[in-house]
Amino acid sequence: MHLSENEGMEGKVFVVTGGVGFVGAALCLELVRRGAREVRAFDLRQSSPFSHALEKKGVRCIQGDVVRKEDVERALRGADCVFHLAAFGMSGKEMLQMGRVDEVNISGTCHVLDACLDLGITRLVYCSTYNVVFGGQPIVNGDETLPYFPIDHHAVDSYGRSKSIAEQLVLKNNARPLKNNSGKRLYTCALRPAAIYGPGEDRHLPRIISMAKLGLVLFRIGHHTVKSDWVFVDNLVLALILASMGLLEEGKGKGKLPNAAGQAYFISDGSPVNTFEFLEPLLTSLDYQLPTRWLAVDLALVIGRICWVIYTILYPWLNRWWLPQPFILPPEVHKVGVTHYFSYLKARQEIGYVPMVSSREGMASTISYWQERKRMTLDGPTIYVWLFSVIGMISLFAAAFLPEIGIVFLLRAISLFLFRSMWMTRLVFFLATAAHIFEAIYAWHLAKRVDPSNARGWFWQTFALGFFSLRFLLKRARK
Repeated sequence: MHLSENEGMEGKVFVVTGGVGFVGAALCLELVRRGAREVRAFDLRQSSPFSHALEKKGVRCIQGDVVRKEDVERALRGADCVFHLAAFGMSGKEMLQMGRVDEVNISGTCHVLDACLDLGITRLVYCSTYNVVFGGQPIVNGDETLPYFPIDHHAVDSYGRSKSIAEQLVLKNNARPLKNNSGKRLYTCALRPAAIYGPGEDRHLPRIISMAKLGLVLFRIGHHTVKSDWVFVDNLVLALILASMGLLEEGKGKGKLPNAAGQAYFISDGSPVNTFEFLEPLLTSLDYQLPTRWLAVDLALVIGRICWVIYTILYPWLNRWWLPQPFILPPEVHKVGVTHYFSYLKARQEIGYVPMVSSREGMASTISYWQERKRMTLDGPTIYVWLFSVIGMISLFAAAFLPEIGIVFLLRAISLFLFRSMWMTRLVFFLATAAHIFEAIYAWHLAKRVDPSNARGWFWQTFALGFFSLRFLLKRARK
């Protein structure tokens, strides 16, 4: 394409569904930078960590739900181009909420399509996923000629199935005449990004880092030769904007469709890598370690299916804050344990996409972000230390003071073996409690100096764990 940098941007009105999310916010800010007259971020959430930056740049944030047709029409009225990024069910507990997944990803996309046709919008760029062609089978340097993965074979991957249906709907509606009798048509295309990363990414990396912090990353999955793609957020934003330019009628020859009309494109950094090798520098920089053990995909799938069954039983409570994310689910096993990477050659040839940020540069900025975030948050030991400390103190209390009922009899027998008498057992409990209290008070005073925003958290964590928590604060103080 031979278009200027801001072709189709200046003086136009853009709507980004999912606009206060990680990618959506970055796209909104870039559209503003390129001279858009108005940018609207349409999202179910009232706010996000990116809301302040959006408001500061003049982005209009509109709260609404893509499953409500009236909300969609209200947000899209008067727009020149729509970027449809809103989605649900990509990972974790969301994947099991299949009804909501279909509502957002399929019904929501239908509402966006209908609104574009009814309101005279000529450009729609849809953010899809690799999963429309991948369902657990190895793919090496795949391209857009690959067929869709059979819908009925997606099995437990409700996200991949729904996104596949939605993408096909978007592309089949390409070049449909608008309903305002203007003689113009709706031009559509779809981008299939790899796993997205970057500073502020709020889906995959926080979950991985939280598990690593607690010591719950117990093994690597698959084999060290397994590779998959990643895409830095700035590269994806660039691809989205280039795709919107590729839908401009001004860019087509006489009697031809715009370059990108009706097309799908794989988007990545172009550097396939093993997922665990890719994440290792990030985790190491945060003082978390990846295990050296590798687990076969078949065994990991067994664990994933067990998690799936457990969380299906817990379905009524999936949205509760106290229910943690599942350890891993079957589609996630495939994503990290089976080779699947794709060429972005078609995107390069047709819309001019070339990654502007290398994987090394992207990971460096992501590491800097997480190091700064760690300095501002409460650090602590693994889940095993929590269990040892909390269960240990409760067991010592039970042995010292509770009547010999059930397991208390065994706990008291163990304490008498170790401490020789009930008097000594109680003394040990009081001394341990006193030590925890004094350590917690010291932690609070020290945190007031080195981490004041988390002083209360350091107090309670040190009260529960004693020196196991305090040593992390002391390490921070030495820095």
